[in-house]
Amino acid sequence: MSQDPENLVEQVQKTVKNLSQPPLEKWHPELSGDMDLRISRDGQWIHKGKPLGREAIIKLFSTILRREEDDQYYLLTPVEKWRIQVEDTPLLAHSLEVEGSGEKQIIRLTTNVGETLEVSDEHPLDVGSYEDSEQPRPVIRVRHGLEARLVTAAYYDLAEHVVEKTVDGKPVLGVFSHGNFYKIGSGG
Repeated sequence: MSQDPENLVEQVQKTVKNLSQPPLEKWHPELSGDMDLRISRDGQWIHKGKPLGREAIIKLFSTILRREEDDQYYLLTPVEKWRIQVEDTPLLAHSLEVEGSGEKQIIRLTTNVGETLEVSDEHPLDVGSYEDSEQPRPVIRVRHGLEARLVTAAYYDLAEHVVEKTVDGKPVLGVFSHGNFYKIGSGG
């Protein structure tokens, strides 16, 4: 088998009917090895030191990518499993839309591969921080252990919808989406 992105694309296209959501939960091939593919913190997919040139390959690869219990990232086909490197998160959330207001509002984020996710039980929002700097690290869960990090502009857009709520007797800052409250920080 080959580590060539074009060969992986061809293999997936031959075996998967619905390319938008391949059944990764059913695929459990043995590790084929390490692929010289890295996703940089700024969202670039770099193969053998050069950016992947075809957006269609990046979109397809985002659907066959899984983070496993070992915290490693793998590209999967029904018969191959290649470990790749991810510097932060494999996807970025670059735009934010809000429908409605208050507890009934719905927050939607669009990723760098064109997927729109609604902040909800299925795609929860979590605002942690980077260990080395304590800077906020806002992410939304995508699927198969993957997250998309909100870029700065999307995080600032999110901040416009922050409200204060009392939780366990303490003021907490956060946002509502689909009736759920997602904590962003402590209130004042």
